[in-house]
Amino acid sequence: MVCGLGLGVLLNGCETPAKKPILPPSESDLVLLNSTTLCTSKSAFLKTHPPSSLTPQEWGTGQEFILPADQSPSHGDESYFFDEDGMLVGTVFTFPSGLDLNPYPVLRRTLTQLKPTLEFYLNVANLPSKTSMDSSALYETGDEKTTTQYLVLGPREQPILLQASITIDPYVRLFSPYRREFLERLRYPRGQKPVQQLDSQGAEDKEPFPSLQQFARGQTAQLSYCGTQNYDTAAAAYQKAIATGFANKVWLAEAHHKLGLAWVGTGQHEKAKSEMLQSLAIRPNTPEILNNLGTVYSKLGDKANALASFEKAVTLRPNYAIARYNLAEAYEPTNPRRALSEYETYLALVEGIPDEANRIAQVQQRVKTLKQ
Repeated sequence: MVCGLGLGVLLNGCETPAKKPILPPSESDLVLLNSTTLCTSKSAFLKTHPPSSLTPQEWGTGQEFILPADQSPSHGDESYFFDEDGMLVGTVFTFPSGLDLNPYPVLRRTLTQLKPTLEFYLNVANLPSKTSMDSSALYETGDEKTTTQYLVLGPREQPILLQASITIDPYVRLFSPYRREFLERLRYPRGQKPVQQLDSQGAEDKEPFPSLQQFARGQTAQLSYCGTQNYDTAAAAYQKAIATGFANKVWLAEAHHKLGLAWVGTGQHEKAKSEMLQSLAIRPNTPEILNNLGTVYSKLGDKANALASFEKAVTLRPNYAIARYNLAEAYEPTNPRRALSEYETYLALVEGIPDEANRIAQVQQRVKTLKQ
């Protein structure tokens, strides 16, 4: 039995990272992350960055290290964010006076290939007043596991960089330059204090930061963003996220779902069943959870409930290919005719999908055998 497809960028039900569409290049000719890479350990980072040059501060259950502009190779304020496991999960580069991008053709070429994800007016104290009146834009690009975001001011012919963030995908929500705390770093550079309250631009999460941080930590461990999968770390993180709480029931339901998947990874199927049932109690009739619950029932030997879960999943989403495959596999020992029908439906749904090539070959052989 196999897991379900995703619910979104952060909320996905599979045990492998969801593939992104083909994106423009994320490379930059700026000095960004040249001295370290994401997923670097804190101990390794501190060997190459003298602690005397860094200002540490708390970042939820993790830690942020700030390298000031007068000591940084990028000539901006560099912030490096480590989770509680001591792993580098994101960086933010801030240029309060703006950085002219004319000398950086690679990045300028990248930006011309991207559409802004957000456009807005931003008042930045350290910029010339005329420039401050220009519209700013947030651009996003990346690769299979990381996301790079650029906050740029001014027209495309004369772009000025205000901020750049680079993060592994589970944490992308926490590293948008449009988050209020990062816009405040532009308005009030280090060492300055606000004279008066400016407009309250910038996004703020309605969900508790500790919950989002732990959910992202769970995703990182469960989907092996930084090395091998670690289901124990994932389970601990999801439990902390649930204990802190979520305002939105979708987040809470998915945290229980993901905790269930983590228990599957550790072989604790009764715990997995309990979490998935809790998830469905909060958010009933979710095909991905029903499909994964069916897999858990199968592992527990509860064939009747497994079939019922898979049946409900495909009833709610008739084109749910993986659930069709699981339903066919569950029916095969006792109802070969129904299994054949479900296998053929699966093949029709996944025709031409390269990622399903191995399973398609397996199913084609089963279909041939069942027709004999």
